[in-house]
Amino acid sequence: MPTNVKLGIAAEFFDVQGNLRFPAPGIELLSKYPQIKHRALENDLEITAEQRGDCDMVITGGTRWNEAAVAAGSDRLIALLMTGVGYDHIDVKALTAANVMLCFAPDAVRRPMAATIFTFVLALATRLLEKDKLTREGRWLEQKNYSGEGLEGKTFGSIGVGNIGREFFKLLAPFGMNHLACDPYVSQEAVDDLGVKLVDMNTLLAESDYVSLSVPLSDATYHLVGEPEFKKMKPTAYFINTARGGLVDEPALIRALEEKWIRGAGLDVFEQEPVDPRNPLLKMDNVVVAPHCLCVTDEYLKLAWSGRLRHADQISRGEIPAEVVNKDVLEKADFKRKFANYTSA
Repeated sequence: MPTNVKLGIAAEFFDVQGNLRFPAPGIELLSKYPQIKHRALENDLEITAEQRGDCDMVITGGTRWNEAAVAAGSDRLIALLMTGVGYDHIDVKALTAANVMLCFAPDAVRRPMAATIFTFVLALATRLLEKDKLTREGRWLEQKNYSGEGLEGKTFGSIGVGNIGREFFKLLAPFGMNHLACDPYVSQEAVDDLGVKLVDMNTLLAESDYVSLSVPLSDATYHLVGEPEFKKMKPTAYFINTARGGLVDEPALIRALEEKWIRGAGLDVFEQEPVDPRNPLLKMDNVVVAPHCLCVTDEYLKLAWSGRLRHADQISRGEIPAEVVNKDVLEKADFKRKFANYTSA
């Protein structure tokens, strides 16, 4: 087992003073792994091969990784350790070609992301932001014009019912809603325990009072929801996206809200991030927005940080983590030769 494993930590995890953004315990957790030496990478939105240097592993989140960042001098790099689950900003094919694992963090995002979806459901149902505005503007007596809605008997439809979708339906159970989902990779038996009925996407759109996206962004899912889909929804329905902005045709969403094809939306993600301050979505009273960070809580940060250090420790001891995205890399002869440097004698 190597005694000097080098772990890079992306600059996105540090504040301007160089302190780790994670709550305690933070860097001190590394004292549990004396074989791992760490350093912060340079402050940049996109990693370069020069920044990566001779790191064996790098803890990364939203920082972009392209082919050049992993291909050049990748004899030593063995893994990227992600603090999230969405990896559309990472060139996975390039990682596999360079014999590098991509490990992600379903354990860290499961409950925080489910809670994020539920936050939007409650905010939209109660018209929370509109009532907040009434109160702050001294328009107290107008409250009678802003009645909210109960959830019992309403229908929630999730496009995607994997790690996060399953957790969300568990949270939703006490509220007496009907549960629909569409997911080509899930069987009805797999969601029976959640009280979820699997249907096709058209049925879900037509019958749901709340429609939420919980799928990864890929070439196949780009603009999965656009004008045809919004026009199939109820005019009283709400749309929620906490996954990726590229899943939605944003101009179509704007039209859907302006022309009242749907009632409102909750958005933690946008096609362009950071979002343009002139985006019409930011001016609408029936849209609740957040800057792609609503799940970032102390719970998430602790799980993300401790879990990625666990991955680093496993790899340094010659173990393959269970949460590998590009599992095909594990069968490559070149990867096996590289990984042999970490196996115990």
